[in-house]
Amino acid sequence: MRSIFFIYLLLAAFLLRAQAPERIVRPFIRSVKLFKAGDQTASPVLYLGQPDQLELHFDDTEGALKAYYYTLQLCNADWTEARLPAFDYLKGFITQRIQNYRVSSGVQTRYMHYQTLIPERNSGPTRGGNYLLKVFLNDDTSQLVFTRRVVVVNKKVSVMAQVLQPFNANFFLTHQRLTIGVTPQQLPINAISPQEIKVVITQNDQWHTARMLTRPTIFRGNFYEYSDEEQTLFAAGQEWRWFDLRSMRLRGERIQRIVDSDTSARTDVFVQTDTERVGQLYLFYRDYNGKYLIENIDNPLPHTQGEYGWVHFSLRPLGGRRYNDKEVFVTGEWSGYELTDAYKMEFDVAQGLYKKAIYLKQGFYNYGYLTRSVLGADQQPSFEYTEGNFWGTENEYSVFVYFRPFGARADELIGYARVRSGFQR
Repeated sequence: MRSIFFIYLLLAAFLLRAQAPERIVRPFIRSVKLFKAGDQTASPVLYLGQPDQLELHFDDTEGALKAYYYTLQLCNADWTEARLPAFDYLKGFITQRIQNYRVSSGVQTRYMHYQTLIPERNSGPTRGGNYLLKVFLNDDTSQLVFTRRVVVVNKKVSVMAQVLQPFNANFFLTHQRLTIGVTPQQLPINAISPQEIKVVITQNDQWHTARMLTRPTIFRGNFYEYSDEEQTLFAAGQEWRWFDLRSMRLRGERIQRIVDSDTSARTDVFVQTDTERVGQLYLFYRDYNGKYLIENIDNPLPHTQGEYGWVHFSLRPLGGRRYNDKEVFVTGEWSGYELTDAYKMEFDVAQGLYKKAIYLKQGFYNYGYLTRSVLGADQQPSFEYTEGNFWGTENEYSVFVYFRPFGARADELIGYARVRSGFQR
């Protein structure tokens, strides 16, 4: 029975990753940030019936004024589009124009910065669920520019979650597991059957490694428990690497040098060379769990007076030798955790380094290095060879509870909880 559950877990995780709805379609779009208003590190989560809003920021590096619009598409728990008409889950206008824009100033790079608050007054979602934010040009949905995930909670259940060390000796020092309890609040006893609930877990807001649980380990009366270690196990990773690019005039933390061209607007920023952390002593320090902040100490307005530069990453593998049959990627929230050629590193044989230059805006960045096998059936990216895994790493886990009664045409998000590991803190 445990083997069957494990196979189902792999299938569910594959289905979540296969959807991959978040993407940037147009290459001139940069620095997309979507977060709870006022806090760049907060996840894009809204509660139905509350006045909270999300902030959306992005830059168009072509620099010309354009008519950008957005809409919200309701999705199921696995991020497939729900088969419901828009007026069944949105009130007000279906599409909204982004009317707050400003051209960059005080910097060499010309771009147009766009920002808006979501939802607008007297409009927005009317039911809980997963929503895909779609931004497009000229009120034409076929001219898609980029997409981002939003979740809206219609709270009907209480969710309790705890991060624990695994029982399995093979994962005891490298992984973390969760135990989850779900108790309906606004529903009568036995109004929900176990088959009508799905629980999804994400680590550090990374949906490509999400776990979907479709059956509770234990359920009795009005309580559902999800504690099967095979279903709730996550590789712990390590604290994220970082660099401070809040200034282009002074070298911030972990910046090796800044080269400003005298003949063009190009600026090159070299981050200190990294090495593998596998097998090294674990060191706790506070990070942003992969996120980045658009900040600036050179100018007062970080979103419109932030400079862009080519940031050079370099990783020295053990012995300066290329990984056998593996690709290496640099990743973080700023890349959308995409494993594409834009973030794939190339190996310099002469220097024994993996290298990559990426166009980034001034700010404070968390990042890490992933490997992915190019052979065999296992294409799952991993921190195992570059960062290592240590059970005591501080991670943030989000737990989403979805409900779909018999005959319904879409999953509804009825519960949400967020918990940190932090065993020694």
